[in-house]
Amino acid sequence: MAEIQTLARGLRIMNQLEDAPEGLSVTHLARQLQLEKSSVSRFLRTLHNYGYVEQDERTRRYRLGARLVALGQQRLRQFTLREQARPYLRRLVDETGECAHLAVLLRGQAFYVDQVDTSASLRVSAGIGTMAPLHCTALGKVLLAFGDIQPAAELAFHTPQTITDPATLTKQLQRTRERGYALDDEEYTIGVRCLAAPVWGEGGVLAGAMGISGPAARLTLERVPDMSCIVLDCARDCSRELQYTDGNSLKPASG
Repeated sequence: MAEIQTLARGLRIMNQLEDAPEGLSVTHLARQLQLEKSSVSRFLRTLHNYGYVEQDERTRRYRLGARLVALGQQRLRQFTLREQARPYLRRLVDETGECAHLAVLLRGQAFYVDQVDTSASLRVSAGIGTMAPLHCTALGKVLLAFGDIQPAAELAFHTPQTITDPATLTKQLQRTRERGYALDDEEYTIGVRCLAAPVWGEGGVLAGAMGISGPAARLTLERVPDMSCIVLDCARDCSRELQYTDGNSLKPASG
């Protein structure tokens, strides 16, 4: 099927900006897309006029704009998983006192489709629409351990706790499958600890990951066993809501 070249070039520019949260210059975009700088500038001005990109006044770099956030929020409202999981996220907050999150796999990362905040003054809030790596977040490890996806070839370093050795990550993912939940022990952000469990859909297909995040000083390792049982219970009940009937893989292992 033939495509409209002008539209395709504008979309290619947006695709480049998607992978560069710090923004890209006109020169960089022109070089990457093999286009004239003047053409790229015209595309960016048009996208800017409609709110699809914005320009940093200090660096003069362009990044994706707020209009895309609005469109993304509209798309999120269409997610059946998000709608059905919301009561269980609230339950997680009520029973643990920590922020609760729901994520799905998107472009090799964990994409946060919903969140319910705790009323605690000190809390860990990721934000709906956030993208996070798989290998060092609890939600991401669930998607890796229970989904049909392989870890990235290179595991990026984020904190001294981050697992960057593939063999070590493989062992931890196996442990995650055995006990039914994943732990992020300050591996993505120092001072933050997270727990997550899989949410299964109809036919035993992994629908997403549900979990909690809290300050490590409050969500201590001593509390992990009790908190993991709550996370597993909520994930299992949400899975039942989604027509999944075999909850064996959601039962916590000892230890």
